Amino acid sequence: MGSGEMMENDRINHGADMNARNSLETGIQKLDAGALFVLKSKGPGWGRYCVGPIQFLVCYGAVVGCTLLGGQTMKSIYLISRPNGMAKLYEFVVVFGAFMLTLAQIPSFHSLRHINLVSLMLCLAYSAATTAGSIYAGHSAHAPSKDYSVSGDRQDRVLGAFSAIAIIATTYGNGIIPEIQATAAAPVKGKMFKGLCLCYTVVVTTFFSVAVSGYWAFGNQADSIILSNFIVGDTTLVPKWFLVMTNVFALLQLAAVGVVYLQPTNEVLEGLSSDPKMDQYSARNVVPRLIFRSLSIVIATTIAAMLPFFGDLNALIGAFGFLPLDFVMPAVLYNVTFKPSKRDLVFWLNATISTVFSGLAVLGSISAVRQIALDAKNYKLFANVS
Repeated sequence: MGSGEMMENDRINHGADMNARNSLETGIQKLDAGALFVLKSKGPGWGRYCVGPIQFLVCYGAVVGCTLLGGQTMKSIYLISRPNGMAKLYEFVVVFGAFMLTLAQIPSFHSLRHINLVSLMLCLAYSAATTAGSIYAGHSAHAPSKDYSVSGDRQDRVLGAFSAIAIIATTYGNGIIPEIQATAAAPVKGKMFKGLCLCYTVVVTTFFSVAVSGYWAFGNQADSIILSNFIVGDTTLVPKWFLVMTNVFALLQLAAVGVVYLQPTNEVLEGLSSDPKMDQYSARNVVPRLIFRSLSIVIATTIAAMLPFFGDLNALIGAFGFLPLDFVMPAVLYNVTFKPSKRDLVFWLNATISTVFSGLAVLGSISAVRQIALDAKNYKLFANVS
């Protein structure tokens, strides 16, 4: 090949590279602002070493919480039929973990869309039943006396407030919104806004109705799982069939939520172990998927059985995960990605949000770890917490 031909080939290759680069830049410029933000901010540095690990821990922590709460719900159903039963909480956690182990083998997130719809219906049914049950129990002749004072000394109340903020962050947080936003068809902004409005309408309606009615009925004696207050000794404050039905709603919904939050863990492990060139149902991919998904559930079940403190886990997940992920990261990433002027109000608003919520995350983490340490002194591992 002569030098003239080589120079001609170089020019052609250079032109092809330039055309590909220009096409990529044009495509990026046409992206919705929300999708562009996600694409830029979740690059190799932020996404791999900061955002990704937090999302992973938040989602896996939610799996642990769902497994624990599922076991507590099963124990409640057991105690309704056998008030003096001797079965331990960790035994029910293991049984629920076995149920989760089966559901965890569902191949992909897309396969869960019907389960998500069923989960929504169960959430609405559970909230409506729990609210009605709290109102009924509050008017019952056997209802306990109501005390709305804040218990504990000054230190406990202050640290309890920070734990409560972390729990609220867990309640309203969502660790996978960036992925949803990045994969939605343009225009993203309108669709995400409508979706978030629907999401938070459901969340506010369900959580506030249960919280307000439960606190009204039981005051400062309200448990983190309000259905536990419906059982007093050998009697129930609501009809037994109603209480069993409500617990079943909660049980099925927890299984669906737990499987959804397990998917990020599955994606990480299967990205390392699977062969994308092979069919997903081939032995080469099925065997590693079965092993790693089963291992994930076994570890989550063991942690849930060892540390059966649902409120403390909620606070820890919120402080370490949801507060940074939902409040600190977006503000910081916006300033880093789009570099607004320091004379711009948006820059200082984001800086203020990130600073304030970073402080809340630190204080919430301290409070959550402290409460777990206090509970660990009062209870041994695999404690039979009611």
